[in-house]
Amino acid sequence: MAQTNPTISKGALPTLITVFFFWGFVAASNGIFIPFCKTHFQLNQFQSQLIDTSFYGAYFFGSLLLYLMSGVSGVDILNRIGYKNGIIIGLSMSVIGALSLAFVSVSASATFAMVLASFFIIALGFSLQQTAAQPFTIALGSPETGAHRLNLAGGINSLGTLLGPLAVSYMLFGDLQNGGTATIQSIQTLYLTLAGLFLFVALFFLFSKNLPTIHQEEHVEKSSKATNILFLISIPTVLILFFNDLIPEADRVYVVIGSLIVILGLLFYAMGAAAKNKQGWGAMQYPQLVLGMIAIFVYVGMEVTVQSNMGALLKQPEFGGLDEKYISQFISLYWGSLMIGRWTGAVAVFKVSPSVKKLLTVIVPLIAFGVILFVNHLRGNDVENLYVYVLCVLVLIAAFLYANEQPVRMLFTVAALGTLALLVGLFTTGTVSTYAFISAGLCCSVMWPCIFALAIMGLGKYTSQGSAFLIMMILGGAIIPPAQGVICDLDKHAPGGILGMSYTHFSYVLPLLCFIYLAWHALRTSGILKAQGLQVETPAAGH
Repeated sequence: MAQTNPTISKGALPTLITVFFFWGFVAASNGIFIPFCKTHFQLNQFQSQLIDTSFYGAYFFGSLLLYLMSGVSGVDILNRIGYKNGIIIGLSMSVIGALSLAFVSVSASATFAMVLASFFIIALGFSLQQTAAQPFTIALGSPETGAHRLNLAGGINSLGTLLGPLAVSYMLFGDLQNGGTATIQSIQTLYLTLAGLFLFVALFFLFSKNLPTIHQEEHVEKSSKATNILFLISIPTVLILFFNDLIPEADRVYVVIGSLIVILGLLFYAMGAAAKNKQGWGAMQYPQLVLGMIAIFVYVGMEVTVQSNMGALLKQPEFGGLDEKYISQFISLYWGSLMIGRWTGAVAVFKVSPSVKKLLTVIVPLIAFGVILFVNHLRGNDVENLYVYVLCVLVLIAAFLYANEQPVRMLFTVAALGTLALLVGLFTTGTVSTYAFISAGLCCSVMWPCIFALAIMGLGKYTSQGSAFLIMMILGGAIIPPAQGVICDLDKHAPGGILGMSYTHFSYVLPLLCFIYLAWHALRTSGILKAQGLQVETPAAGH
């Protein structure tokens, strides 16, 4: 039986969502760190993308470990210790990872492998934090408005994604205009500061009376078949992360793309097998959960890969041939685009009249865009070339007004718009193509709460396990970026490109396919939930 604090303080939600800021800050800064490491350690594009593989792979292995421990003990470990304590432990692990990266940065014998290990530890802590924080956020109110609270938290997360690339860029390249040289030692102060902040928030959570203890002692049903699928999924991940040097460069494109296909194939197989016999599948017996796992996989992979490979794209002659020290404004605009959408989505949290809500839906994204311009101006970036992006923001506003807080309609609409944006980006070059790819961030901005809320709907006692499975699928950020990276590397062997464009440019067909799947997912999941008698299309359900 669930044990919950009957009284939830009004300060609980603001206290909780502070951790969402850190996730965004660190993850978004990878878009700057990847091209820097590519140059600093003399890597190819695939190798540089191993930062994403290490970072997002940790989410998978962390959640998998938690799941296995729960299976052995017979009780959901996270529910036993409580969501609050889970976040505290996760923050403590991230402290260790940040300190490790800070000390690696000043080591004379620093290697790329050391950098990868540090990012892995940081993200391992993040995996525990996210597994606890997502259902915790939903639990701090009625289930019908859970997606609204996730959108609000996502807005705070996106503030971190806006500031992360600019902060890391400043630490690495801030002195270059004065003739300085960027070195990895430049980031020591940043990650020492982050370690201090992680520790502070962990202590704040520990002694805070605003956060209730939400836990349960329910018996965990053995899910041997689901466990087998997860073990099989881990094999290609381990191969790419730890044994990539053993794969001949000429064969990497086949191995990485093949790994991607195998993972998706295993998940579709699980859904089909569970439909025939539910025994042993645990939360995977619910098709909305498995489809949600696939959706999270491709969504996170798409969200990460668009910006992670943007440094390589902008170095192409047809995209201006930009050096990595000049790309921060584009990376910041991409992650800022997610902030625009999530701030707009958070409007639904506030209890105001429909007319005021519509007005805020128009005003909030424009304010968020203004924040992006202001922050980039303070950083010293030329923002005049960013003004035209307001046209993309207006399209997003129209999408919000059309969706009217309907989760399925919202997910389908932004997925369709993302598909259109990627097509424009693929068949144009220069500024038009760059902004088309960046606008994918606007389309991604509200997908997570839509997918997550729909995936755990109707899971009952399997909600916590289902949440863990969904967090595992952040694995997409570990697999899809290097898959796009190996396509980019084909330019070295076939400089003529394909279909009249470079392979680096063509590689964006991968996130295009992700958007197409998510459009289909919205419609398919809606049908499944309705067949189970679950209401999904009500204004209260939100986006």
